[in-house]
Amino acid sequence: MASQRLPGHSMADFATWQPVLRLLRAAEAGRAGSSEPGDEPVRVSGRIGRGGWSLALPRRVPPRGRASQAEDMQDELDAVERVRSALAEAGVDDVAFSAEIDPAGAAVLRLLGPSPAVEPGIGTAHPGALVLVEGSLPEPWRRLPDPTYAAGPASSADPETVERTLRERLPDAIGATEEEIAAAEARLGVRLPEELKALYRVTRGRWEDWDDDYEAANTVFAAVRCELSSVDELYLAEASTRHCYWAHAAMEAVHTRPDAAVQGVVGSPGWIVFAENGGGDRLAVDLTPGPRGHTGQIILIGHEESVGADLLADSLTDWVLDRERHERPGHNEGPPLVARVNHASIQSVREAAHPDLEVLSIGVWDGAPFSLAPVTGLPRLRTLLAYAGTLADPLEIAALTGLEYLELGPQDWRVLLDADAVPRSLSAASITAYGDQDPLPIVAIANEILALWDRPQIIQTVVEGALGAPG
Repeated sequence: MASQRLPGHSMADFATWQPVLRLLRAAEAGRAGSSEPGDEPVRVSGRIGRGGWSLALPRRVPPRGRASQAEDMQDELDAVERVRSALAEAGVDDVAFSAEIDPAGAAVLRLLGPSPAVEPGIGTAHPGALVLVEGSLPEPWRRLPDPTYAAGPASSADPETVERTLRERLPDAIGATEEEIAAAEARLGVRLPEELKALYRVTRGRWEDWDDDYEAANTVFAAVRCELSSVDELYLAEASTRHCYWAHAAMEAVHTRPDAAVQGVVGSPGWIVFAENGGGDRLAVDLTPGPRGHTGQIILIGHEESVGADLLADSLTDWVLDRERHERPGHNEGPPLVARVNHASIQSVREAAHPDLEVLSIGVWDGAPFSLAPVTGLPRLRTLLAYAGTLADPLEIAALTGLEYLELGPQDWRVLLDADAVPRSLSAASITAYGDQDPLPIVAIANEILALWDRPQIIQTVVEGALGAPG
């Protein structure tokens, strides 16, 4: 495995990590039911980032009648902050680690990463997705909306009503000038709908116009029924504004029903975000509606979903006048584009196979392992995830020539690597590690896969020191 010191001297100082390692050693002893060191070394691992951390530490139970407070975990906070300060000094966002601690307290710490070709693992020391092709994106994030040449504004769309209603509600508001509206259009590269122009002619939504007065801002927000962005902050909700890790994004599929009002895409150059709802969701004017939608309809882009949006109103006029309309869910025609084979869902790979299948996920299964022969040759299959032990012959994967994402357990990856059968069509890959598996063998396999594409390795930095006897 590649070995190199991380940038910044304090990141690789054992003293930086001592408090974290002591806490983890004590937690392991507690789980073993003993405060005395055993005869075998203890292995601990985790991940610490500038935005959060994942450590296998118990939480203290607060006194009865009191909620948990920061002081209940102050020792953990202090230990983590020492590492996070070193991360900031080194210019590193996130680092995973594994350490082996012998009974006398001698410790060998291995810092794993970072690598620009590896996404961080979620809540684990194991590496996340390996991005094998620089800059690559999962297929749903590359998908543009379908043309909507026949779509037009709703009959309720009325810019004059929008402007008149808002002037009545906000008589003292400062509106945007025509030059400011034109500047927004030039920056976005699209013409703003007349209703949206009418809104901004009444109020341009700038905080300085309200003298940073939250009450004044709330008056505007109540009038327009949302937390309005300024005319200078309008942006297009293209797919790039909806970040998603490869391992999750590759499991999505884009589909728009024939009766849908909103296209089921990740993002669109015709989704103009003009507000939020106060809960992290974005409101947009939709210029690329679905087959049953209207140009200029108001949609909500949820922060908990990665694909699609919800219809709120047929027009901005309807929205301002509180005439909301929710799209009725339709029936999916045909078999699913994302098939999940497991003991509680689809019962076989053959049952899941059809020409439009894009994603196949084989999960927990108690029966005989599956052959991939039924999905060999499917023209749109691009993602395969297979739980450990579910494949009769992992080498059948080599026949899936259209895969762009593959997620397997380490044993199945070992079979492919030894046979030089890793599909070269892949843009990204993941190694599924189960439970508290030692991250070092997983990292070694990850580096073998990265090497096939000549991608940057996960660097291992070895730091040695002594924790002393447990106390």
